[in-house]
Amino acid sequence: MKKVSEKEQNEKKIILKDNSFLKKYSKKQVSLEKAIRGYVDPADRIFIDSGLSEPLDLTKQLIELSPELPDIEIIHFLSLSDLEYYKKAGGIEDLFRHNAFFIGKSLRGAVRRGQADYTPMPLSEIPDLFLSGQMHLDTALIQVSPPDQYGFCSYGINVDIVKPLAEAADHVIAEINPNMPRTLGDSFINISDIDAFVVVDHDIIEFSYDEPDDIAKKIANYVSSLIEDESTIQMGIGQIPNAVTQALMDKKNLGVHSEVFSDGVVDLVEEGVVTCKKKTLH
Repeated sequence: MKKVSEKEQNEKKIILKDNSFLKKYSKKQVSLEKAIRGYVDPADRIFIDSGLSEPLDLTKQLIELSPELPDIEIIHFLSLSDLEYYKKAGGIEDLFRHNAFFIGKSLRGAVRRGQADYTPMPLSEIPDLFLSGQMHLDTALIQVSPPDQYGFCSYGINVDIVKPLAEAADHVIAEINPNMPRTLGDSFINISDIDAFVVVDHDIIEFSYDEPDDIAKKIANYVSSLIEDESTIQMGIGQIPNAVTQALMDKKNLGVHSEVFSDGVVDLVEEGVVTCKKKTLH
């Protein structure tokens, strides 16, 4: 984690202290315990914000109160939180039951053991599943930036499915975190649409991949041998895709057509390997 300077700390305090919308909606500011007790009931289906935007303090409070909240179904897209979360809650069928739309490292073992569920579905179809009412959602736990002068909080670095799921949920509980950067586009929620919020100041989750092992490197070399110059490639995320990007450094004029890719593609762009000049698929 990067060290926060005194200047940055003071700026964050000013953002929160002088925020007129936080003052206007002060009745919505609650404690962590009240946020969970007030908006999560036994047998509810709840959504926990994805990836690096997971609301860590709300999640911890949920775990602490788990004996009082049996039969909770937790909807995830991608969870990158500490494995300890699943050791405490992921495999206890009579308390929490996890239902993931993407199986990440932290949930893979629980799914294999039958202690968590996986719903296979294209990412583009998940919003309509909830907005149409086919799958009801009681509460969404999200993390956002402080509101701007118009009351809009940004979903920040992880928008994916959180916006439509927050719109579909009966209740929205938010962590408002000055460390969450504002991102532009269709990535905002007005504080008036948030039922309750807690103000937090924890670091955003950071994520990095382990270096590819020998097996991943060997697979990557095989894959690289099948890719010709001027090819258009689709990349995933994980150890093997990362290894493949390293093995493609001698290629020329590659194109990329992918819904998601890892940092290795950035290296290919900077080295002039990926140019998209010869790409025919758009």
